[in-house]
Amino acid sequence: MNKKILIFSGDPNSINSEIILKCWKNIDSTTKKRIYIITNYELIKSQLKRLGYSSKIEIVKNINDLPSNKNLKILNIDLTFKNSFNVTVKECKKFIRKSLNLAHKLSLDPLVSGLINCPINKNLLGNKKGGLTEFFAKKCRSKKNSEVMLISNEKISVCPITTHIDLQDVSKRINGKVIIEKIKTIDAWYKKIKKKKSKICLLGLNPHNSEFRKNSIEQKIIIPTIKKLKNKGINIKGPFSADTIFINEYKKYDVVVGMYHDQVLSPFKALFKFDAINITLGLKYLRVSPDHGVAHDLINKRKANPTSLLKCIKFISKF
Repeated sequence: MNKKILIFSGDPNSINSEIILKCWKNIDSTTKKRIYIITNYELIKSQLKRLGYSSKIEIVKNINDLPSNKNLKILNIDLTFKNSFNVTVKECKKFIRKSLNLAHKLSLDPLVSGLINCPINKNLLGNKKGGLTEFFAKKCRSKKNSEVMLISNEKISVCPITTHIDLQDVSKRINGKVIIEKIKTIDAWYKKIKKKKSKICLLGLNPHNSEFRKNSIEQKIIIPTIKKLKNKGINIKGPFSADTIFINEYKKYDVVVGMYHDQVLSPFKALFKFDAINITLGLKYLRVSPDHGVAHDLINKRKANPTSLLKCIKFISKF
């Protein structure tokens, strides 16, 4: 497969340049030929130099340029930065905005397999309604509530119905329509990409599913929604109690769907650490990202773990 793989370098104040180079040194020449990095040439050059890494990088004009496989190919975002590891908020926002717009535009090209974006501090997006999942959904004009954040590895995938919102707001965002749209997206993706009908486990919101009290969200919303989804032919069971599902029961399913971010992400990361990638479903193109943050505490220390980004590259290189 010769389709291009786009990698956006993400937040300038991060470990991203380090993990990009570490991955570059651990992938084969065929994959290297397909990769194009959306970043600022001087920024990544300066960061790699300060980290003590040597690597040849060069600017390319577009995704049709095919220089040496030995060089990192840079689609340059033409900006100037005063300090490569302490970029101002204003500079970061401008860089991220220009980079994401280019990434979206290029990802629509049929010559591109998909987009990998390295971690970003979500405060820099200026998007009050969520993170990058919602940002790309808006760019793609996806059907309302159909976008899905799927955290996945070879053993299990998890998905939160609500993503990056305050816990106090979760119950206000949960309704049958939202759950149905997201479950339908998951089921369709498994049929298309995995060539199988997914087995989905849906969690309740409250401890012990509120003991199924009459007016609980479980009784009023979740249980009736599960019945509707079953009537649509979707293989789904629940609601399960979140405090026990990750002991052993999760192994019977392809996807565990929870009501909020930490309900499924915390146990998942406790079990698998960096062995995961973040896949956005419901877009016009394939978009994945490492399942970790910008790691400010590891900047310029040469201790960053590239495992999740490497898994992203291996995953997207299949398409």
